[in-house]
Amino acid sequence: MQAAPQQSPWMSFLPFILIIVVFYFFMIRPQMKKQKELRKFRESLKKGDKVITTGGIYGKVAEVKENYVVVEIAKDTLVKIDKSAIITDMSDVAAK
Repeated sequence: MQAAPQQSPWMSFLPFILIIVVFYFFMIRPQMKKQKELRKFRESLKKGDKVITTGGIYGKVAEVKENYVVVEIAKDTLVKIDKSAIITDMSDVAAK
């Protein structure tokens, strides 16, 4: 009785490699692109932009500093918010 031929070690790792490639192109890469766009948006904030915070507060940018923005959430009500807490602008909400 003959022994079965040995399978190449690369052939046994091929399914794992394919899974990693699929995860990269369908999950990791789009997430990195989205984070890059969000970072670019936060860097381009200017006075008068309408924004939404991570807490769901809608407001208008009154002042922009290096690490934070001052957002007007109601008439004469200003809130100092970290730039990382700004998630989107109002034009994105209207499009959805």
